[in-house]
Amino acid sequence: MIDRYGKDVLAPGWQKAGRPTSIDVPMELGMVVEDPSSGYVGAIVGWENGLVVVEDRCGHHRSFPVGPGFWIDGKPVTLRVPPRQGAARPTHTASGSRVGDEPEPSRTALPSRIYVEGRHDAELVEKIWGDDLRHVGVVVEYMGGMDDLVDIVAHFRPRKGHRLGVLVDHLVAGTKESRVAEEVRRGGHGDYVMITGHRFIDIWQAIKPERIGRKTWPEVPMDEDFKLGTLKRLGLPHQSQKDVGKAWQAILGRVRDWHDLDPRFNMEMEKLIDFVTADHLEELQ
Repeated sequence: MIDRYGKDVLAPGWQKAGRPTSIDVPMELGMVVEDPSSGYVGAIVGWENGLVVVEDRCGHHRSFPVGPGFWIDGKPVTLRVPPRQGAARPTHTASGSRVGDEPEPSRTALPSRIYVEGRHDAELVEKIWGDDLRHVGVVVEYMGGMDDLVDIVAHFRPRKGHRLGVLVDHLVAGTKESRVAEEVRRGGHGDYVMITGHRFIDIWQAIKPERIGRKTWPEVPMDEDFKLGTLKRLGLPHQSQKDVGKAWQAILGRVRDWHDLDPRFNMEMEKLIDFVTADHLEELQ
């Protein structure tokens, strides 16, 4: 009779007996790998800064730490960066757009613009859509608050070929944001101004809470500063704007690509890009 357990089931190494040994495999673009813990399967489309980017058959991307924990053809492997190679040039931008075979220089800036309310909003837009915006020549301007919007529009003088797109926080009925947006829409600029936004109180909430290890973002009373209140409920330092800035950089650092953002926010940002480039399609061919 075969003894499957050996003479001593408590002997060191008995747990690993019979398990296949993981082997080192240099990564290659197009290599199909599986993350057995999640069941995610896809082809490698790039690697950088210790992360490998994998694209599934639906075109969705996920990033994983380079190293052990993968399968190829049902066998465990440890992915390694190929010898004498650094980062593989990504095949997609962070927003999901495909990258051409050859690097392209940034275009001359178009006269159309996108204004973004809030510094953190602008930094998030740059991280996810910066490559796409440089490719089409769209400049993103930082807007300190909605109170500035009426003057910005008046100075910009929107018209054909000179479109203005605006992304604002908390654009829901009954808010100051919605009232200012309506005032601008009534200003006679017609089809050349687009104001859109998201329902969140702050852009932080447009990031999926799973990226900070939670199922939901903390609820903060309306009479309390949102960012400081959020940090307080996360158990983080929350005494000053320095604390806010440090925490934001940590949160932003966990955002890998568009999959880490609320889909509705992604959709509104894509609408803005389409809107401000609508008069320049021939130039972008």
